[in-house]
Amino acid sequence: MANINLAIVGCGGMGTRHLRGLAELQKHGLSEFNLVALCDPVLDNANLLADEAAERFGTRPAVVPALAELAAHGVQAVDITTTPRYHHTLAVEALELGWHVMCEKPVGLTVECCRRIREARSRTGRVLSVAENYRRDPMNRLAKAVLESGAIGEPRLMIHNMLGGADRMTISVWRHMKDQSGVLLDVGVHFTDILEYYLGPAVTAYGQVRLHEPVRRNPAAGKDNDMSSNPAGIYGRWQKVMPATFEPTAEDAAYGTITHANGAVTQFVEDHAGHGRGVFQRQLFGARGSMDLPNDRSGQPVTVHLADGKSLTGDEVLGLVPDFRLEEATAALFGGERLGGYDLPFTEIDPRIIAIEYAELGQVLTGRKPAVEVDIEQGMRSVALVYALMESSLLNRAVTMDEVLAGSVNGYQAEIDEVLFP
Repeated sequence: MANINLAIVGCGGMGTRHLRGLAELQKHGLSEFNLVALCDPVLDNANLLADEAAERFGTRPAVVPALAELAAHGVQAVDITTTPRYHHTLAVEALELGWHVMCEKPVGLTVECCRRIREARSRTGRVLSVAENYRRDPMNRLAKAVLESGAIGEPRLMIHNMLGGADRMTISVWRHMKDQSGVLLDVGVHFTDILEYYLGPAVTAYGQVRLHEPVRRNPAAGKDNDMSSNPAGIYGRWQKVMPATFEPTAEDAAYGTITHANGAVTQFVEDHAGHGRGVFQRQLFGARGSMDLPNDRSGQPVTVHLADGKSLTGDEVLGLVPDFRLEEATAALFGGERLGGYDLPFTEIDPRIIAIEYAELGQVLTGRKPAVEVDIEQGMRSVALVYALMESSLLNRAVTMDEVLAGSVNGYQAEIDEVLFP
């Protein structure tokens, strides 16, 4: 079945997660890809990942330190899983070499980075897919179907609150650095994508951002077995050589109000410096009811509260959407077309969600699906909406998405762009 020669570009933690997602897709007989090469200037990382690929796929991909060297291996598509600072340069180069691209989120470090990728995609006509995985979760698919069914009426309000983290490092030092992709961007694009997935285009944002924790701790420093802030248990070998403490340059909390084109409003909190009891709350309120949405990639059920006082949860929710079916790959990977919940550890959920991203790209490249779901336009909007909150905080006024997307409001991003585009 596999007929598309693929290279993974970036062989650290996210590259490892993507390789395992590709292996999961192959295990289910749904992969369109031959993994022919791995690219990373840190050859030790690339060779370690090549060894794992040999175990999982039966053949060892080539290892190269630079993108241009992939041409010798017949590459047709690349999956960019480097740190965000390099996404735009690699994506533009790959597109201009004639390759299709899947790029991890955030697709660009700033809106200007996204714009340059969009221009290259337009020039080349290649496919560019943004690897945004939260919307792929079967529970978000179900909740979106419930919303579209009209069961809770026209949406009026989403409450999205996330607090936790205290002063601990979130996975890596670079995720706390403004010029590398601060945590509000790196995590926040997941959330802004979800907001528009449910409620459609955002039009204005008013926000306040803060840097609450001037020093961050890395509990894994010097240790081999500390699993804190280590999704899928992959990042430990890098975390143990990172500093025990460091000073962040990027804000760690955002509080905002977002309006959408359909009239709905989102009350938004993303606070990675929350102490005490952590919070995850995502609720949708409509004209005839509401929904409690679970944390992404948890398998926990959706709960629907109807106007007549009745509440439905888990498989009961499926009765509201009798025609709902998960996509072929999602159903195969998660064990059914109609799921009211699922019970899997994160180490199994993570590669299955990534496998769905690969499955879609394969369907598009083989002509079985017309377009990717999260393209450069949506990926750019997710980046822009995060920055809209930051730009608003800097200006102390509401900003429009049009202003941020056009670059007429970019004071917060300016110092990053000055370094990237001198």
